[in-house]
Amino acid sequence: MTTANHNRLRHDCDVLVIGSGAAGLSLALRLAGRASIAVLSKGALLEGCTLWAQGGIAAVLDESGDSIESHVQDTLNAGAGLCNKETVQFTIEHGGESIQWLIDQGVPFTREISAEGESQYHLTREGGHSQRRIFHSADTTGHAIETTLEQKVQQHPGISLFEHHIAVDLITGAKLGQQEQRVLGAYVLDRNNDRVVVFRSRIVVLATGGASKVYLYTTNPDLSTGDGLAMAWRAGCRVANMEFNQFHPTCLYHPKAKSFLISEAVRGEGGRLLLPDGTPFMERFDPRAELAPRDIVARAIDHEMKRHGLEYVLLDISHKPAGFIKQHFPYIYRRCLEFGFDITREPIPVVPAAHYTCGGIVTDLDARTDIPCLYAAGEVAFTGLHGANRMASNSLLECLVFAAAAARDILDKLEQTPQPEELPPWDESRVTDSDEEIVVTHNWDELRRFMWDYVGIVRSNKRLERAMHRVELLSREIAEYYGNFRINSDLLELRNLVVVAELIVRCAMERRESRGLHYNLDHPEPDEKHPPHNTILVPPVHRA
Repeated sequence: MTTANHNRLRHDCDVLVIGSGAAGLSLALRLAGRASIAVLSKGALLEGCTLWAQGGIAAVLDESGDSIESHVQDTLNAGAGLCNKETVQFTIEHGGESIQWLIDQGVPFTREISAEGESQYHLTREGGHSQRRIFHSADTTGHAIETTLEQKVQQHPGISLFEHHIAVDLITGAKLGQQEQRVLGAYVLDRNNDRVVVFRSRIVVLATGGASKVYLYTTNPDLSTGDGLAMAWRAGCRVANMEFNQFHPTCLYHPKAKSFLISEAVRGEGGRLLLPDGTPFMERFDPRAELAPRDIVARAIDHEMKRHGLEYVLLDISHKPAGFIKQHFPYIYRRCLEFGFDITREPIPVVPAAHYTCGGIVTDLDARTDIPCLYAAGEVAFTGLHGANRMASNSLLECLVFAAAAARDILDKLEQTPQPEELPPWDESRVTDSDEEIVVTHNWDELRRFMWDYVGIVRSNKRLERAMHRVELLSREIAEYYGNFRINSDLLELRNLVVVAELIVRCAMERRESRGLHYNLDHPEPDEKHPPHNTILVPPVHRA
């Protein structure tokens, strides 16, 4: 790794990777040595969503007991008619090589001894999967992947790492009044010294993750504020299917357990959902019970909580042997014990929480966006893989497969892509330091609360109208504030979140049916009169 020089106001590179999760780091490693790479990390390198992924990666490495077609069909079923079959086939066909690439990097996937006495990878099963096909590293798969890739990045001399750097906006030819519309780089706030620097680059990749922080309760870290989505929208990229926000059914209910989810693998290994009196309820909502897709499980929990006036339901795996639980879920066991719950002896109180953004920036199978030389990979992108509902453990798979696809395409075109001309510096000549930081804090809280209340697991036309009214008011306030005061990370994140909130509400208002993760009380059934369709929004810049 090349040490970043924080005293410079301009940085040049061949490829600028904005984001340092599985998509960003794997892409950087695939390109390193063949191009100069700069990786921006919004916080410390090990703070993103990948680190906290517990479950694993769904892939078919050996078709003797499973098949590509079975994984494809399970994904299509979970997506409720909206998956792009070509994308699903492409992703799953490349799943095995992605797992092998991680193994080659040194990721320690969990192994077991077979009946024949041979060492083999232990595969688990999660909701929506008809087979055991989840590669995992105990119950901390994301940590194993992120730390392995982070060590590789740190050691590579062809990668420059910029921690505590948050992108402000993309720089495009269109914004500079040029005929050439390609992306040219980005303005970036260096949080180490609170100043905006310019990154000039031949290629830019958005790998910024999702936007679940737009909701009051989320399993995601504080960094998940939809930055890449908002920047791409402002720059002129289409965005699709933002109404499909996945709520993880089982987040630990405890005032001090911030954002700690209980992996779906707990249900995959026999965990039961119960009312506080011990009554199971999932069989009433779906014949697959606890192994139903997440949207069904989350709505069932939400329904029971509202029906009984509950603050939580229970997830119980204590009927399994204690040794089994500690072996398969060592991290969850330790963390729950810290909060006073021994999961080998008692059930876990859980609630749903915003977890995954299924929509995103429209891309093709090479991860290319609408803007030349701009790519998007991972949760920030809309590839068509997830449809109306992401199936468990397909997200890390998507990160790896599309990072690899982007790397191939970038290497093909890099030689023919010239370095942009000089870019203008950031202009702060007309702004001052803020004397009203309370405006940012208040708007943060208001935005996340009304999104939870009005645009959460269950919606209605009236709720969406109320949400849009508040989004419009906040947008004006934030735009005025942004135009008058020097920026900081809280303001940038709030500015991006209000854009994301508007995109979610607009998509939700356009979908006059219930499908997958989008459930509207005024349109409770899927629209059977018309073929399933994606909700694609076109920004004013793109239309012009």
